[in-house]
Amino acid sequence: MSLDRAAIEEEVRHWFFDIYFNHWVDVGAGRRDEGPEFVLQYWGTPMFVTNDDPAIAMWTTEGQQIVDFLVMQQEILMAAGYDHTEVPDKKIFVYNANGAAIEVIWSRQAADNTEIQRLVVHFEVARMDGVWKVVGIQSRMTDKALDRNTIDGAWSQEAA
Repeated sequence: MSLDRAAIEEEVRHWFFDIYFNHWVDVGAGRRDEGPEFVLQYWGTPMFVTNDDPAIAMWTTEGQQIVDFLVMQQEILMAAGYDHTEVPDKKIFVYNANGAAIEVIWSRQAADNTEIQRLVVHFEVARMDGVWKVVGIQSRMTDKALDRNTIDGAWSQEAA
């Protein structure tokens, strides 16, 4: 069976960056009047999550745990005046017809384009019953001066 990696990569890119990402940003910035439960359309259970700030390493095995994880992120961003996210670098890896990964730098910014948070994130995604879902998130804080707007630079930084 042949695998059309380019077609799957485009499918994942479209789903993740054109649909999920824009939905997440619009809800997070208050431009879309939806509760945090919207994320259950995109994040699956179980989902494993790690982060360095705040320090997290946990399984989210129920929808409410996933919603709570999103609320924690959004509360931090809202308190800092979150408005939008820039994407300095991104990569998509296709494993097979039902599995892929996305790596991205999120530069989360206020309305005046001041960076309020910068993360490098590795998302594991899987297609289940024809629907793509995030099933794993590994992230860490990064710094533009050290990562030079590259994923490789962000991951190679010394851990804080």
